[in-house]
Amino acid sequence: MSFPLLTAAAALPALGAIATAAVPAGRRTAAKWLALLVSLGTLALAAVIAVRFEPGGERYQLTESHAWIADFGVRYELGVDGIAVALIALTAVLIPFIILAGWNDADPAPDAAPGLGGAAPGSGGTPAGAKHYRWRPTQGFFALILSVEAMVILSFEATDVFLFYILFEAMLIPMYFLIGGFGDRAHAGSDEHAAAQRSYAAVKFLLYNLVGGLIMLAAVIGLYVVAGNFSLTEIAAARADGTLEMAATIERLLFLGFFFAFAVKAPLWPLHTWLPNAMGESTAPVAVLITAVVDKVGTFAMLRFCLGLFPEASAWATPVILGLALVSIVYGALLAVGQRDIKRLIAYASISHFGFIVMGIFAMTTQGQSGSTLYMVNHGISTAALMLVAGFLISRRGSRLIADYGGVQKVAPVLAGTFLIGGLATLSLPGLAPFVSEFLVLVGTFTRYPVVGVIATLGIVLAALYTLVLYQRTMTGPVKEEVRTLPDLRLRELVVVTPLIALLIFLGVYPKPLTDIVNPAVEHTMSDVRQKDPRPEVEAAQ
Repeated sequence: MSFPLLTAAAALPALGAIATAAVPAGRRTAAKWLALLVSLGTLALAAVIAVRFEPGGERYQLTESHAWIADFGVRYELGVDGIAVALIALTAVLIPFIILAGWNDADPAPDAAPGLGGAAPGSGGTPAGAKHYRWRPTQGFFALILSVEAMVILSFEATDVFLFYILFEAMLIPMYFLIGGFGDRAHAGSDEHAAAQRSYAAVKFLLYNLVGGLIMLAAVIGLYVVAGNFSLTEIAAARADGTLEMAATIERLLFLGFFFAFAVKAPLWPLHTWLPNAMGESTAPVAVLITAVVDKVGTFAMLRFCLGLFPEASAWATPVILGLALVSIVYGALLAVGQRDIKRLIAYASISHFGFIVMGIFAMTTQGQSGSTLYMVNHGISTAALMLVAGFLISRRGSRLIADYGGVQKVAPVLAGTFLIGGLATLSLPGLAPFVSEFLVLVGTFTRYPVVGVIATLGIVLAALYTLVLYQRTMTGPVKEEVRTLPDLRLRELVVVTPLIALLIFLGVYPKPLTDIVNPAVEHTMSDVRQKDPRPEVEAAQ
């Protein structure tokens, strides 16, 4: 029996979460190092998966299949295609940086009452009497991050629809506690007001995603009634060879049930309103976990399940979905322009970027879908770089408001420089990784829907506006009195930011390692929906 590599990649962080949570209260540093080592071990397993995967081979590789709930046809069934491999790699790469960036974010405050936790980011000190704390916030914080990593990786691997649904819903639980229990301390208000805002953001996140999940559950049950099992591969094969036929109305209803849940998770306008609250009230590392890791499950599922299970319904819904994606692109960018809060600006920028991803998926072209997959990866890296540097800045000043900064580049040039690179990646500057993916999405959309492609370019113009205005107002100009003593990036922070910037440059100049893995999977998806790229209107010269 071959080694269950896919199971191991998810089991390691799951077991690591349990071990981290069990570390004694007085051993916070040990808990941090344990979580970091587990995340690095997971990264090593993800690298093995990428090496073992053969882009030109079978569609789903490294497969595992075991009976689970036999009476209902539920199996523990795993397999990865190129899209899943790329997103597993993204998750495994980001988690160690998230852990390092949040190294001190959950240390208990020196004046906290027994049983409570939380500290200003970057405090790092060991308070007297910490051993008496009944709740171990540091251990809990890192255990929750590892549990999210385990469920996200397994959701990318699951080819049983019911298994995927369980993971899709279960990851909400640790995310709820990360948002509500470990919120941002740089809040313009009293501690009670800050706690209320965190609770509101966590509950809103949970309710939106639970509603989407309940609608998806109805669709999952309906799929089982129609198909008789939950296996993605078996259902897709039966549909392809004609042994399974769905009435058009049934297929469309099932598609809408799945798509609604994925659009909430993505998030797509008008189901996006939970994201600015969740990112704004979270610590910067948790905000990265939300938008760079967890939200990618929604767009990934659109490719794997919506297009794979319901090809005709996907084509039927395409015009409306492209319209929603366009609104997300322009609406998110416009609101980002008007933001006064740094983290909420980045959140609205992400809504705009997710609009590009969804647009590329439903453009039904190989360039569009390849670009969307690359966009998921590149957006994750660029948003992580920008948000984490923003988090380092906010922890120094204690404010998220743009107006409270000015002239930072004169007192902290390295921080300002890395912030600029992250911002330029966000606006898709040529030479940085997001440019390649955004270009492919626009080209792929324009070849089939030229009007949609032209309107979407407005998002690029607005991205340049909100990014450069943000940099100008925070980093340039006269040095404000409150920022004169801000320290530059420390060694730990440089270890977090430098590899992310290196990845942005490398994948911007040489994206071939990703495209080689992704393109064959995209061809399979195009085959599922029975679509071919439009032929050029002008024939090549003979």
